[in-house]
Amino acid sequence: MVSADLAQTAAPSKGSNVPLATAGLLIGMLLSVLDQTVVAIALPDIAADLGGMDAIGWIVTSYMLASTATGALYGRISDRFGRRQVFVTAVAVFVVGSALCGLAQTTPQLIAARTFQGFGAGALFVLPTIALSELYPQHLRSRVQGFTGGVFALASVGGPLAGGAITDAWGWRWIFYINLPLGLLAMALTAFALQLPKPGGDGKVDLAGAVLIAGATVSLLLVAEWGGRTYAWTSGVIVALIGAVAVLAALFGWRERRAANPLLPLRLFADPTLRVALPATALLGALLGGSIVYLPTYLQAAYGMGATQAGLALNPYVLTFMAVSSLAGARIGASGRFKPYLIAGAAIAVLGFALLSRLTPDTPYALLAVEIAVLGVGFGLLMQNLVVVAQNAASPADLAATTSAAVSVRGLGLSLGVAVFGTLLARELQGRAPSPVATAAAIPDVLFWGAPAAAVLVTLMALLPRKAQHPTSGEATA
Repeated sequence: MVSADLAQTAAPSKGSNVPLATAGLLIGMLLSVLDQTVVAIALPDIAADLGGMDAIGWIVTSYMLASTATGALYGRISDRFGRRQVFVTAVAVFVVGSALCGLAQTTPQLIAARTFQGFGAGALFVLPTIALSELYPQHLRSRVQGFTGGVFALASVGGPLAGGAITDAWGWRWIFYINLPLGLLAMALTAFALQLPKPGGDGKVDLAGAVLIAGATVSLLLVAEWGGRTYAWTSGVIVALIGAVAVLAALFGWRERRAANPLLPLRLFADPTLRVALPATALLGALLGGSIVYLPTYLQAAYGMGATQAGLALNPYVLTFMAVSSLAGARIGASGRFKPYLIAGAAIAVLGFALLSRLTPDTPYALLAVEIAVLGVGFGLLMQNLVVVAQNAASPADLAATTSAAVSVRGLGLSLGVAVFGTLLARELQGRAPSPVATAAAIPDVLFWGAPAAAVLVTLMALLPRKAQHPTSGEATA
């Protein structure tokens, strides 16, 4: 998974076997992202087997809420108890949750098991992102994090393809059972190979702050998920949830100013780089979420593809995303200049969404393949490099909190993006008879809104301070 020259130039890692540790961390990361997308394709089979069609969406939503709400907490927990111990424990929770999902006999049981699984999954992208930045020296961060961008792209877009193939071959329960050997492998590799010191001393974990931010996150996600669809925007439920977001966020800010070991130190927002990078990361997540969910839907509606065909048809998007993420990481690591790549990535994303907004029923697939490849190039330049910019702006003591914040706001943005794009699609379909033709006609109008959102990203990238371009070279953060 990691080239020999990277392994040889890795930071001193207190006895870590760097290639094996990297492999274990990336397998865990792959599992966490796969289970965001792999289940959706099997929902009809699950509903036919277990019943409960009215609650079937919660099989996806419960996992998303649990993993997003707990992501920020794991960085601080690992500061106190160690990256390896917390990661292995989280994978164990994920594996047990996966087994329970496969054994579920009713929809409520499956939803409960997915929630438990999500509690473990909250660590499986955050902690590898932190640990990899400590295993390798700072000037290699962008190159190494490029691998995580490739894993994200592969799992996000390949999830429906894998889910469809597994469901067709062995049944929906194997979507969850397949996690068991992979999770155990990740645990074994990490337990054996990862040796990092505990950086955070014996300070107490800010559990009160974690509860407040989790409550605010869940409330916000429910507003985005239900508003304008399940409930009117002016309904008592939505108004109450919006009020809960405001109150809980205010209480979280009050708590973090007073906590001895805050979950999210407010001093981070005094740094001009982080004031730009974190909102930009959230916006990027929203654009990723919208494209990952609605491009396969368009392929199925416009070209009559099945789920497996649609997954394969997204290869131009996935492959360019993965290739550019890795190649750009290597180039940036050599030059230390982030800003030109980030501005270029945001501008290319604007172009990609603008091209996709002009799709028509007569658009040949070959042209669509070029357009989604353009979008893959833009996201490949942006995704993990924004995380590295945030990491390079943080002190070693704040590395875990900064990385947790960056990965968590991206996950929150991704979830919000799926919900917002869904609301836009529902609005476009109002007054039209439900049909694949209507869906295919509406999705380009929804994707149009990605272009102005990506234009905001261009502006944010231009506002990054110049110091974000020049990370200190050659020193490890561990």
